Amino acid sequence: MSFEAIVIGGNFAGLSAAMQLARARRRVLLVDAGAPRNRFSEASHGFLGQDGQTPAAIMREGKRQLSLYPTITIRQGKVVRARRDGDAFIVGTEDGGEERAARIVLATGVSDTLPEIPGLKERWGRSALHCCPYCHGFEVSGGKLGVLANHPHSAHSAMMIPDWGVTTFFTQALFEPDEEQLLKLSARGVRIERSPIVELLGDNPKLEAVRLADGRVVPLDAVFVAPKTAMASPVAEQLGCAFDDGPFGPIIRTGDNKETTVKGVFAAGDAASAMHNATLASASGVLAGVHCHQSLVMQSAA
Repeated sequence: MSFEAIVIGGNFAGLSAAMQLARARRRVLLVDAGAPRNRFSEASHGFLGQDGQTPAAIMREGKRQLSLYPTITIRQGKVVRARRDGDAFIVGTEDGGEERAARIVLATGVSDTLPEIPGLKERWGRSALHCCPYCHGFEVSGGKLGVLANHPHSAHSAMMIPDWGVTTFFTQALFEPDEEQLLKLSARGVRIERSPIVELLGDNPKLEAVRLADGRVVPLDAVFVAPKTAMASPVAEQLGCAFDDGPFGPIIRTGDNKETTVKGVFAAGDAASAMHNATLASASGVLAGVHCHQSLVMQSAA
């Protein structure tokens, strides 16, 4: 067996998991498809020691540091299949290659599906932002901000945003706040707009205003939206991992040790968490790597 563990995914979670295994002097293969979810963002924020760095720069430096460990192998490629083979796993890439390992760490991430509104996709990660304001809220603070309702928890997001600027909650005629939510939104100074946004306006990627279904144009500097998510890779399903229903899409089910329902398979990052944040992804990768190593130790001691 060439490797003791294969880490699938080279973003914050995968790099952090691979680092723990490499420091434990285990033979590790990291396979990275090079299409991280955060590739549309100009900078990563709130990540201690990395605030304001581009995601690409953080990952590039992470790979450089990781490559200094003698037991790590880093490959560019896309894993398209995986299966159990006795006490081990076989992982296949789209170029036809296969590798075998005793353990797998899934850091495969999720893909986003945005509402079909002209001008939204082009501004994603710039002036159209993920509904979590801790990542990019400070950079648009003081401006005219909007929250686009596209899921039942959108009203909760709208209650948060006024700490960063004057906020309008666009119900999109889909998610009308209940009486309690209306009272809380009012207490937070949130304006309710029931005419749906039909277009984002401005010199892309800048947002200057939104056009509503009734023809009005409302000035806006940034809009927060929670995209629906799906697994970015079929590998977890191929391996038989169980999923939970998250607020935006499916989540790989893991225990406190980040092991999935398939023994020997661990998962970390956005694919295995309802909360999506660079620091949390890295931390979950550390946990997955540490517990993956400990499972290898326990196996050899049995």
